[in-house]
Amino acid sequence: MTIQITGKNVEVGDAFQTYAGDKIRAVLHKYMAREVDGHIRLERERELFKTTCSVRLTNGLLLEAHGDGADAYGSVDSAAHKLETRIRRYKGRIKHHSSAAAARRKVDIAARDHVVSLSDVDEPPHDEANPLIIAEGQRNIGHMTVSEAVLQLDLSEAPFMIFKNAAHGGLNVVYRRNDGHIGWIDADLPIAAKPNGAATEKHAD
Repeated sequence: MTIQITGKNVEVGDAFQTYAGDKIRAVLHKYMAREVDGHIRLERERELFKTTCSVRLTNGLLLEAHGDGADAYGSVDSAAHKLETRIRRYKGRIKHHSSAAAARRKVDIAARDHVVSLSDVDEPPHDEANPLIIAEGQRNIGHMTVSEAVLQLDLSEAPFMIFKNAAHGGLNVVYRRNDGHIGWIDADLPIAAKPNGAATEKHAD
């Protein structure tokens, strides 16, 4: 098991690396039958420490947990607690998924992921049809069922996830609602009942 430990705006000394690595490994060894690799990132924002743990499971799912604390060690403890909670939830629900899910994830399609600036500060003139991009990355859009998409979102720290619905191949979105539930947007409406650009919005909990 390889656990990479990095810092942002803070030094990660040997003592912290040992503590954080042992803490997360203990959680993973407790619930995971196979070896998995992970990444722990410690970040400091003013007086607050934040630890983010990312673990890629053997079936391709990404498990994430985030913890805050007044010190680096407290933030790791918080992240480890959330990680353990998510793994327990995952283990309880994984029995509903089959090997077909892994086969679908092998044909994921790649999409560009952009962050567009909404700063109030005056920016240099640019084409309104092409807004100012301050960050660019890539995300995979996988073929999966709605329940698999909900599970993936539940395991991550992401606010939403786009996927291709395995039932009909259309693009769908699951997202976190303010009421704590997960919303599901399905663009696959009957043609006769669907005005231009319409989509159904449902609860996915």
